Amino acid sequence: MKKSNTFSPLAEGILEGLNEALVHSKGESSNTRSTIIYVPNCKEIREKLNLSQSEFSKAYNIPLATLQGWEQGRRVPDATASAYLRSIAKYPNEVREAQEEHSAISAM
Repeated sequence: MKKSNTFSPLAEGILEGLNEALVHSKGESSNTRSTIIYVPNCKEIREKLNLSQSEFSKAYNIPLATLQGWEQGRRVPDATASAYLRSIAKYPNEVREAQEEHSAISAM
């Protein structure tokens, strides 16, 4: 019985991504477009605001386990979360106020 060397579309996509990562890691140019996401240091942001993890979590409506995962390097914020963290860093009071308003509306 002959083995097939064809992959599923999902496996092909994963293989293609790994090959692109390999090319990129060698500093070579690839023909694909990539998006670079700036991931801010959430621990640094939190400490600058003098908030504990629990206080930061509650103030900005971020699950405590998620925040801890980010700070401990077990998880990395995705593009949306990174944008949210950058907003918190730049406009901490306004973002907190918006979260409080949202919580008040949700409670109605």
